[in-house]
Amino acid sequence: MLRIILIICTLLMATFVVAKEHQCSVNLKDDIIITKQQIQVKGASGNLQITPDGEVTFNNKVLPLTPMQREHAVAYQSVVRANLPWIKQHTEQKLVEAKQILDNLVIRVMGQNSQVRNRLNTLKQNLDKQIDKVIEQRADSLIFHHQQLKTIEADSRILLNESLGGILQDSINEMGRKQLLTGGDANQSLQNLLGGLSGLQQDLELEWKKQENNFRQFGQQVCHKIAHMEQLRIDLLNKLK
Repeated sequence: MLRIILIICTLLMATFVVAKEHQCSVNLKDDIIITKQQIQVKGASGNLQITPDGEVTFNNKVLPLTPMQREHAVAYQSVVRANLPWIKQHTEQKLVEAKQILDNLVIRVMGQNSQVRNRLNTLKQNLDKQIDKVIEQRADSLIFHHQQLKTIEADSRILLNESLGGILQDSINEMGRKQLLTGGDANQSLQNLLGGLSGLQQDLELEWKKQENNFRQFGQQVCHKIAHMEQLRIDLLNKLK
């Protein structure tokens, strides 16, 4: 049970880690800030600012552009404006889907009133906060924090481990209470409890097999969008030299 929940949640919340698992070779080293007025890419590669009409400032210097250079600048900033919000939105959607899958299984096996459902809600809320650390939505901007990629997987695993211990304990307690209420031999009750936990794990594994390809394809989409965005940035900087 724990292994399957960990796989599902880790794949969903660590979007850029998922991309790596799909052999995505991109190593993002810049923060990206999107506002209505411009996009800004700053970090290891310098400080690049591009307006929607293609005006480029690099390291605080406005650059004279040829029509082709301006066209590439407009194209790059358009892709950034499209891809980062897409990644954030669809990562959050996938997290909702994963939570719903687990919630439905808990309802079916343990009932509507299971405390495990509350723990899943709390876990999802905490994982949403982890996503926001990487791609932060503000009132007037969207910010990608590249440094957060170094900590998001470790921090999320801590959250998962803390939650999973409680989920397992609640599962044991609730199934154990059901066995006590039915009465009967203590050894038989223990066997029934272990059988119930085993059955829940089997249900999770079966559901994961159904959903795995969908989640893997999402990882590939993320990788493609990141790689495309980064390649356009590199091409633009090369054309500006």
